[in-house]
Amino acid sequence: MSSQKPHHPLNVDGEPRAFFGRRSGKRLHKGQDQLFKELLPELEIALGDEMLDPKVLFPGADRHEIEIGYGGGEHLSLEASRHRDTGYIGCEVFSGGIAKLLQQIDEEELGNIRLYTDDALKLLQKLPEASLDGAFLLYPDPWPKTRHHKRRFISPLTLSELGRTLKPGAPFRFATDIEDYANWTLAHILRAPDFVFAPERARIWHEPYAGWEPTRYEEKARAAGRNISFYLSFRRR
Repeated sequence: MSSQKPHHPLNVDGEPRAFFGRRSGKRLHKGQDQLFKELLPELEIALGDEMLDPKVLFPGADRHEIEIGYGGGEHLSLEASRHRDTGYIGCEVFSGGIAKLLQQIDEEELGNIRLYTDDALKLLQKLPEASLDGAFLLYPDPWPKTRHHKRRFISPLTLSELGRTLKPGAPFRFATDIEDYANWTLAHILRAPDFVFAPERARIWHEPYAGWEPTRYEEKARAAGRNISFYLSFRRR
């Protein structure tokens, strides 16, 4: 673990950006607790003063992608098992989600995943320009109350950093079952100079991505009666 002083990203006004989100929930069971103690230190990314080159994290990997807020890790572990020549960075702060992904990494022997357990923006700001081949933000916390919208991950600042770190033409994929958050994201993307939204046809954004497997958050949304999801795909200019 790094002993450096914590780095606090700044918002568009130059003020420290607050980070909101649960870090712990139910107590971890014995096996999960053991993985936290033994496996997580081997995979956890600690930021230092220098830029973090994904090529150093994943020697020999052909591609490098990031998933921000991977939840229980269903999508991330599936992608990592399908594409073992791609290095995946997973960002999540919730201990329960981290534990679930650690179990999948251990059981499936996924050596192409590294984990970051703090605000993903801090990590993005340490990545070199044009160093990522893709990014995912799937079913993020929608913070539905208007006074909480500032807590949403999508903002001019985060899109600026995503645009800086993605290679030209690289995809950024965003999924949600909350129409207001889909509209929020699209409005921000259309104002962001680094991204293009060019769907092949109308309503394609309601069709899951190729090879998509529902996440547990998507299944919970279905159980709650929210049967329409938005699968938005953007490209780095």
